[in-house]
Amino acid sequence: MKNITLRQLRVFAAVAKHLSFARAAEEMHLTPPAVSMQVKELEGEVGLPLFDRSGRSVSLTTTGEYLLAYTRRVLATLKDAEDALARFKGLAGGQVTVAMVSTAKYFMPSLMARFRDEHPGVELGMKLGNREQLVAMMQRGEADLAIMGRPPREWATRAEPFALHPHVLVTSTQHPFTRMEQVPAMALQGEGFIMREPGSGTRAATEEYAAAHHLHLRVVMEMSSNETIKQAVMAGMGVSLLSLHTIAFELRHGAIATPEIEGLPVMRRWHVVNTLGKLLSPPAEALRYFVLEHGQRHLAALQGSVAP
Repeated sequence: MKNITLRQLRVFAAVAKHLSFARAAEEMHLTPPAVSMQVKELEGEVGLPLFDRSGRSVSLTTTGEYLLAYTRRVLATLKDAEDALARFKGLAGGQVTVAMVSTAKYFMPSLMARFRDEHPGVELGMKLGNREQLVAMMQRGEADLAIMGRPPREWATRAEPFALHPHVLVTSTQHPFTRMEQVPAMALQGEGFIMREPGSGTRAATEEYAAAHHLHLRVVMEMSSNETIKQAVMAGMGVSLLSLHTIAFELRHGAIATPEIEGLPVMRRWHVVNTLGKLLSPPAEALRYFVLEHGQRHLAALQGSVAP
């Protein structure tokens, strides 16, 4: 074990994350044979196999699962050290990784581009996932900051709201609801709902609204993509509750409708989140302040004349 290298551990963690040597090679910018060699050398140091390879299937052995837990701790500690030392460099350089729920991809890239214009030496990275996936990323130390609607309660974090996050009912422009002044909540029980997957913040908002109004929604489809849901709604295949920030383009072009519904919009807030006890690097701290200061105005500008 004394001759194990950080490179071997990073490659091992990448293979364990993807359960694929090819995808790990892409992430690490290596060839698949180079990844296999690094893992083979690591297994030689450990003295036991770390992966079960059955055809194209790859899975962790019990030894691999134990080593992965310690590997994540080692890599997270090293990242903390890098962040601490980055404070001596100020904002001339450094790297910040932001994990965000998929709904945030409609505004965070442009907000981060504005930050990069002010700090061109800072390297920015983005990771997408639903809320549960973001929680796992933060716990593994794979992201410096997270952008989400519902802050995690699973572990100690600093979660700061920076913008309002309305959710509205979306329908096709030909839907009967569009000809009504206001639709009672109970009328939604007769509709076919297109839902986001379990674990997403949008799904949670829909379920909370239904519970508050004692509704039993009829789910006709479940999708993990806001874009696919919008296309299905516009085609008249059902209705959905979506973040207003995901439909600005369609509303401006009259491609989708948001009828007035009793109890809507569901008003939430966007939060920027980081793990308590983890020292943020100067670039990460600067980005956090930037989001808090500019996030609400940036969203309002993107939304244009569309209002909740």
